[in-house]
Amino acid sequence: MGISMRPLTLILLLATGACSMTPKLNLPPAPVADSYPGADTAATAEALPAWRGMFGDPRLQRLIALSLDANRDLRIAALNAEAARAQRTVQRAQSLPSINAEGGYSRQRQPAGATGAAVGGTSGNGATGIEFGQFTAQAALTSFEIDLFGRLRALNEAAFHRWLSSVEARHAVRLNVIGTVVDAYLNERLAEEQLSLTRSTLADWETSLDISRRLKAAGQASGVDLAQAEGLVRQAQADLAQRERELAQASNALTLAVGAPLPGDLPPPISLMDQPIRTELNAGTPSDLLIHRPDIAQAEQELRAANADVGAARAAFFPRISLTAAFGFASRAFEGLFQGANRSWSYSPAISVPVFRGGELRGNLDIAKLRTSTAVATYEKTIQTAFREVADGLAARATYATQLTELRAVVTQAQRRASLAQLSYSAGMSSRLELLDAQRATYAAQQAALVVRRDELASAAALYRALGGDTGQNTDTP
Repeated sequence: MGISMRPLTLILLLATGACSMTPKLNLPPAPVADSYPGADTAATAEALPAWRGMFGDPRLQRLIALSLDANRDLRIAALNAEAARAQRTVQRAQSLPSINAEGGYSRQRQPAGATGAAVGGTSGNGATGIEFGQFTAQAALTSFEIDLFGRLRALNEAAFHRWLSSVEARHAVRLNVIGTVVDAYLNERLAEEQLSLTRSTLADWETSLDISRRLKAAGQASGVDLAQAEGLVRQAQADLAQRERELAQASNALTLAVGAPLPGDLPPPISLMDQPIRTELNAGTPSDLLIHRPDIAQAEQELRAANADVGAARAAFFPRISLTAAFGFASRAFEGLFQGANRSWSYSPAISVPVFRGGELRGNLDIAKLRTSTAVATYEKTIQTAFREVADGLAARATYATQLTELRAVVTQAQRRASLAQLSYSAGMSSRLELLDAQRATYAAQQAALVVRRDELASAAALYRALGGDTGQNTDTP
């Protein structure tokens, strides 16, 4: 048996020395500048905080944690990653031998004329022939492909990188879920605080309208004062309806972002002006994005998978060698089945050489190369998009602080003007129109300051996400 099995041993040795048709992949250089516009190149790079360190509001933290457990997009991404891992296992199994244990019993009859003998059992109709049964037990290797040209190895490599791509996609979805919850929460906070401001302002203006009506009835105020007061109340009532609608819609958006009904035992909210969200983040260098951005890592893995597909398409031009083999026992009696004399074996190497496929193999290779070129462009575009998002975030960080500082000063001055106008009106030194105008200016300044503060916080969250933020490599991963 040892001499007869030498061809099998030779084939297996050839398999271990299989060559690879996959081209060497050199990642293209990042198609962006070495630094961000206006960034401090001398700043010391620091690791980004985990999301709990970035967003300090306990109510927001509770909502983010809930979303990481309930959000459907994240659940789909996790399932896709598991499916890719299973697909990789299936692909890897194709490069390993498949061995089946088989056992069976067969009984047959051969007529005497077919065997050239006139002895044997007698069939039911009296004709002579040979009738016998046979027991078999064997281990069989079925159509195992000897991967001499690396086709299976390339397909396995492609499946491996697509699995890694799905893992990075899950991290990207996780980061997007966190960012979406933060944005929805800030919008809800803005809508609620604007609604509260509108209600208090409406109450003040309704009081002023009542005073104007009484003064007009007493002949101490003109119709212009009354019309101005009525106009402000109407505007505030219209604003109130708008704010109520915006709050309802913002609450619905937050519920959708979280992926579950909001629990009733959430911590109390923190106002926008006091939100403990970090607005100062060190951007580092654009090269850091290649490490921290999960969407860039995902695009890189897709590029590597496409490159491996080129190797598989190239290997398809070469012959495929497969092996079918079996080793076992066969006996007419079960009692002696496993005796050495009843041992049996067989092996059947086969080779398949593509001769004419109508251009299919060339077409598959061209498609694989084009997909690799597309993956390169996607990889470069992803880097450029990431660079722009970080640059936008840095530009926003540099301007929102100044804008908000000035708006807060505007609010302070408007409130001071309203107080002085009230004193002047009470002393009979100015008209009620001036007082109403000062109150209107204060209301507008307060609303504008809330919007800019929301935008500043949302911009900080967007910069955190653009820098790669929380990639899921911590205990908060669901």
